[in-house]
Amino acid sequence: MLSLRDVAERHTALTPRDVDELERVVEQWDLLADLSFSDLILWVPDADPDVFWAAAQVRPTTGPTALEDDVVGEDLVYEVDSPVMEAFLSEEIAHTTGNKLHAGIPVDQQAIPLRRGGRVIAVVESHTNRMGVRAPGALEETYLDLAGILQAMLWRGEFPMAGEKPVPWLSPRVGDGALRVDAAGNIVFASPNAVSSFRRLGFARDLVGEHIGGLLDALPAEARVPLDNAISGRLRGPIELDLDSRTASMRLRIQPLLCAGSRCGILVMCRDTTDLRSRERQLVTKDATIREIHHRVKNNLQTVSALLRLQARRTDSPEARRALEEAQKRVSAIAVVHEILSQAFDAAVKFDDVADRLLCMVREVSGSRRVALRREGSFGYVPAAAATNLSLVLTEVTQNALEHGLGAGEGTVVVRAEQRDGRLVVEVSNDGVPLAAGFDPATTDSLGLSIVATLVADLHGRFEMGRLPDGRGALARIDLPLA
Repeated sequence: MLSLRDVAERHTALTPRDVDELERVVEQWDLLADLSFSDLILWVPDADPDVFWAAAQVRPTTGPTALEDDVVGEDLVYEVDSPVMEAFLSEEIAHTTGNKLHAGIPVDQQAIPLRRGGRVIAVVESHTNRMGVRAPGALEETYLDLAGILQAMLWRGEFPMAGEKPVPWLSPRVGDGALRVDAAGNIVFASPNAVSSFRRLGFARDLVGEHIGGLLDALPAEARVPLDNAISGRLRGPIELDLDSRTASMRLRIQPLLCAGSRCGILVMCRDTTDLRSRERQLVTKDATIREIHHRVKNNLQTVSALLRLQARRTDSPEARRALEEAQKRVSAIAVVHEILSQAFDAAVKFDDVADRLLCMVREVSGSRRVALRREGSFGYVPAAAATNLSLVLTEVTQNALEHGLGAGEGTVVVRAEQRDGRLVVEVSNDGVPLAAGFDPATTDSLGLSIVATLVADLHGRFEMGRLPDGRGALARIDLPLA
């Protein structure tokens, strides 16, 4: 789906500053859609003054939609009776007369020109489904009155205000609960959902008639300052606050209201976040538990690694010592991944940190000071489930390049990593002894390469080995899907 910026860049002569302003509108216009029970479309002017393009769209959560299809990316050609054209040319709010039919649905339309910098940069068009119009009542009348205030603020350039941006998954919406507060700070309307939320918080009295300051006396001192600013009229933009009791939690979004440029109250939206906060605490506890498990696994693996290293030093058999050292190296490689995960457990691991530590370990194990070992490019983020296998693969391939490619001589081992098209491609090259003609890693009796082939196959990837293009050394290539 096209973004607002995509449409603006393709079809309009709007400046980057204009687009930034329109994005601010779109970030908060769900409030206007919910209060007016209307679908909203943002129309931006084409270089051709007779054409407009739909750059964004939002549907209300408080009523039925008037637009069944998405219109973003569609154009609107000049029509005499179009409220969009009228609003753009007159720079005044335009309305339709009667219930115009759209796909058999009677729809009321309204167009609000967005005047910025002395010119109209876009038009916000509302579509209200009159077939599913709600019966008039206190809630509907209050919402529509608030919508009228916000529409006038939008036309004057006073909405959206600079302030805290709503958080899509956390910020309350009108349907979650709403309070209207007059200029004196008294609650003049409370939606049923708002009443239920405050009762769950422990406020059993009627909300209407209460002073918002007294209602929220439970707020901590640092949260009282912005609230007092909102009541007194010093608040110049929306803010969000959290309320907590022993039994419930609530999040508030406070939106100042301006009438003809003067403060005329505030709109308080509230959302019961009790269950959400409970799940957050559970996730924090689970995350801490998982990280602690990774930490303990890392410690145990390091103990095993130390025991293997001690046993290798005490054995007289060169073959046994070499086998123990290789086992110790593999255990250490796994321990590195668990150490990273114990510090910050995520669904993906920033593998550059893991790779750099593994290369240092391999360099130390080799004991050669005449070998240059470096990484080029970036591994990016790798799924945590694949990190352990990839760490073992990288360790084995790099160690193989040092031992068999360079041997006791000097040279360079380069690890190149790159993500492209949803895959991770890793190439490990050395400029040492050329790989034997016809070498096939699938038929080799090398334990290390057999481990690599098995681990790569488990990751649904491909493993190849061959000579460098100039015929020197060897090149190992690992190609893994990241999905």
